[in-house]
Amino acid sequence: MKPAYLNLAESGELAARAADAWRHLEDCDLCARYCHMNRLRTIKGAVCRTGERALVHGHGPHHGEEDVLRGRNGSGTIFFSWCNLRCVYCQNWEISQKGVGREIEPEGLAAMMLELQAMGCHNINFVTPSHVVAQIIAAVDIAADKGLELPLVYNTGGYDSLEALHLLDGIIDIYMPDIKYGDSGQARQFAHVRNYVEVNRAAIREMHRQVGDLVTDENGVALRGLLVRHLVLPENISGTESILEFLTEEISADTCLNLMDQYRPCYRANENPPLDRRITSREFSRARARAEQLGLHRFA
Repeated sequence: MKPAYLNLAESGELAARAADAWRHLEDCDLCARYCHMNRLRTIKGAVCRTGERALVHGHGPHHGEEDVLRGRNGSGTIFFSWCNLRCVYCQNWEISQKGVGREIEPEGLAAMMLELQAMGCHNINFVTPSHVVAQIIAAVDIAADKGLELPLVYNTGGYDSLEALHLLDGIIDIYMPDIKYGDSGQARQFAHVRNYVEVNRAAIREMHRQVGDLVTDENGVALRGLLVRHLVLPENISGTESILEFLTEEISADTCLNLMDQYRPCYRANENPPLDRRITSREFSRARARAEQLGLHRFA
């Protein structure tokens, strides 16, 4: 299956899309915070603290992702610094909250993609990309012209604007959003964002409209489609049942879901009980049983 963005590159639409996305930085609506700042001039007051250059913490083959992404040779991850969420329990808080990383031009991002392809990675995996959509599209345009031909993974916390997703239509092959919360009040308290549920569900509907259910090759490696992550939190803070019902009723019972049990207290979790403890085996078993009861059957 040919990656979607190659068709846009051949027609010249990818370059036009990159220019359009760059203009959005002047009155930014490229994540669901809708700060409307001119990020080409200043980052003062912007939650993402990112201007016209993306900050990258690191890149390389990642063998810790879902089996459908890592395959035998790893997923070619590019970890972006900063984040448009402020989760109090973030496991990568040094990257997401402190912005540890280095600024890089689109040409540098394109070189990273081509390097990961040369290393045999199965895909290019953009981690925490919501605030750098314009920079990513510009880099993909450059990389495609130089021979990039791997599927692109949009690995997001799920607080994405429809404006950004419309720009990515036909560019991204695999969407991998988190669904962190089934209640916007909990999201406000623990991730410091408004209307998370409404934003997240609108985004996932759009992602699924673009790419459909997950499709894999003969070796079980993802080629195109939607893969959803949900981290079960203590005392059902995450609203798991509501999320599972949304997926089955409004997306697809064939949605590929990674229902995660690896929560551990990090960052400021100890200040926010009950996030100061791991989940129990019983809490996770209930979540898994409910998913199966609702008809979800593709687990990553």
